[in-house]
Formats: sequence, C-alpha cells, structure tokens
Amino acid sequence: MLFLYNLAVYLAAFFLKIIALFSPKIKLFINGRKDVFTILEERIKPTDKTIWFHAASLGEYEQGLPVIEKIKEKYPLHKIIVTFFSPSGYEVRKNNTVADVTLYLPLDTKSNAKRFLKLAHPELAFFIKYEFWLNYLGELKKNETPTFLISGIFRESQMFFKWYGGFYRKALKTFTYFFVQNESSKQKIEAIGFHNVIVSGDTRFDRVNAILERDNTLDFIENFKNNQTTIVIGSSWPKDEAVLAEYINHAPENVKFIIAPHNIKGDQIASLKSQITKSSILFSEKGNADLSDYNVFIIDTVGLLTKIYSYGTIAYVGGGFGNPGIHNILEPATFGIPIIIGPNYSHFAEATELVKLGGCIVINNKEELKQNLDRLLSDEKFFKEKSQICKSFIQNNTGATDSIMKIVF
Repeated sequence: MLFLYNLAVYLAAFFLKIIALFSPKIKLFINGRKDVFTILEERIKPTDKTIWFHAASLGEYEQGLPVIEKIKEKYPLHKIIVTFFSPSGYEVRKNNTVADVTLYLPLDTKSNAKRFLKLAHPELAFFIKYEFWLNYLGELKKNETPTFLISGIFRESQMFFKWYGGFYRKALKTFTYFFVQNESSKQKIEAIGFHNVIVSGDTRFDRVNAILERDNTLDFIENFKNNQTTIVIGSSWPKDEAVLAEYINHAPENVKFIIAPHNIKGDQIASLKSQITKSSILFSEKGNADLSDYNVFIIDTVGLLTKIYSYGTIAYVGGGFGNPGIHNILEPATFGIPIIIGPNYSHFAEATELVKLGGCIVINNKEELKQNLDRLLSDEKFFKEKSQICKSFIQNNTGATDSIMKIVF
C-alpha cells in the first residue's frame, strides 16, 4: 500500500506540472516549491536549534498560531520553521513575523522528506489539525523526533478507520501525543488502539480571544460607520450576495453595510457592486472621500476583516450556500456579535455548536434572512441574548494552548 501511495504522489507531481500551465494557483503550488531546499540551506545552519510547524493552509496556520507564539516566547533562541501545503496559506502568510523561515512543504516523496528533515533537523514537529504525510511521518519516526498533532479532528470517513487503512494507522504511531478538539475524536482514535490522546480543545478560541487585547481601530471604518447600525458581511460568495442584495437595497437608511467578499477579483467585485442600488464605494476608490455619505462599503482588499468585525452590530458570515461551507465564525463571535449563516455548516464543529446554543442563526433563503435581520434590529432582548451567547461561547472554550504547553513541555 505504501508503494501505491508513493506512486500516487509521483503521478500527482507529474500531472500538476501540466495543470500549472493553465492554472495560476497550481503554478504557484509548483513554482513555490522549487527553491525550498536552497532556502533551508541558506537560513538554517547545522548548529541551529529548530522547531517545525506544518499547516495545510491559512485556517490551520491561524489555528496553530497561539502555540507557535507561546513556543517562540519560551524558546527565543530556537528557529521556528513553518511550512504550508496550499498557496492560499503560504501566499497570505509568507511574510509573517513569528516564523524564522516560512516555506512550501515539498511533495511527500521519500527523498524529499529525508532531505527536508536533514536540513531542517527539528527538535520537535507539530502538525496542525489533520495533515498526515506518510513519508515525512516515517522519517520523523526514524529520527526519533517528538511529533504532535494539535487541534486534531478525527472523522469516521478518514482512512484510519477503514478496513484497508492499516498503513495509515501505522503512520499514526509516529505521534508522541494527539491533542484533539472534541470527545468524539478522542473516542475514534482510542478505538484503533491509541491512548496518547487528550481533549485539549481548539486553539483557534485562544487566538480569537487574544484579538480583543489588540488595537482593532480602523479610522476609515469609523468614518463610514458614523455611529450607525452596521451589518458586516464577511467572506461572501456570489451565492451569498444573491441572497443579501435585495435586503441591502431595501434596508432602512440608518443601517449601513460593509461587505468583505472572499474573492476580490475585479469582475466579481464589479458584479457585486452592480447588484447594489444604494450609494456604495469600494475600498480601492475611497481616496479622500467622506465615507459617512455612503450606505455600503465594499472591501476589495484582504487582511482587514478581523478588525472590521469589531465595528459590526450584526455579522453575516459567507460560504454557507456552497461547498465546502461557511468561513470563520469565531472572529465575529469574539466581539459578541450575533451571527447569521447559510445552511452548509455541518462540517464545522464550532458552527454546529454555536447554532445549537442559539448564538448563530441559520437561514435558507431571502425571506428567512429578512425575518431574522429585522428581528435582530428591532427586538433588543433577542439581540442581546444572541450577542451574549456568542461572547460566552468564545470565553468558555479558551485554554487549549495552555493544555498543550503543559504536556509538551
């Protein structure tokens, strides 16, 4: 089975090079890996002490960030190496300041894994959530490197739990400890013979809770809001916007909207703006304009959404009308903002729980959107109840990072 796995990796590498000729994202995926070993040779000396963190993409990086920061604080002389699998993670966080070296992870061939780990020579290795690369894990085990899974999630559909998944189960023997998000994950991995596991929770709660201690001021958002009720629409997709546009166009004049789309390509931004009949302005157009004169502010740039949520009265988090589903609900929740989402959220444990608690409202169509937004805007008791549930949800789930640090160190 390992032979077939390695064959699949080599075939994927071959076909990805062909696909890269037509796909800018895959081109980044391929080209970004060309200089990984050269960069490691230049920036990591054989005498350096290092700790390695691997994240699939941006969400996993943000999930691991509280642990990375704590370890950086505890071991300031160690070099932190962060790797990404996906361009959507690496390209956004390649200039982060917490890591000493940030790279794409070379494809999981045996030669790549051996060479990478020889150059990186980590004292500790951390995989975030659910990245399991068999050759890297095999080499880590050979090197007797303590290896940890943090904020792990295990589901019945994963190969570990299939009759044919024995070689994947064997790879799990690499891990010194599994820090999982919930009791269900713990039970699943214990059922296949692993008892080096603890329910530590989700480190993302620690990350978003820490946001409250930072400066979230954005002068231009304050100017736009002008002390009025503001609905923040975060990470929206066209299907979300199709549901939202009618409500925005007929909303009371004292209600403002900030829209931060997931995709900021020019044609999609133009399409979004064409659906809005109220006075609107793009972030890229704002210049010296008096933003308080506008009803809708479209943020056609990245990196501002977290701070923008701090100005929201209500949040709509996008993605729930498509696949794989909704985006991050924890950031608006940490500011105590009632949240509305579309129907596709079941794969996200935090969303499922917050819906169950009543802080997050699920809508299926325009009519339900209007009904719930109107009630949140007019029923103060209903609004405060949802707001408090969201805030308490974050506060009651912090502490995963400390649980991890106590056992690892």
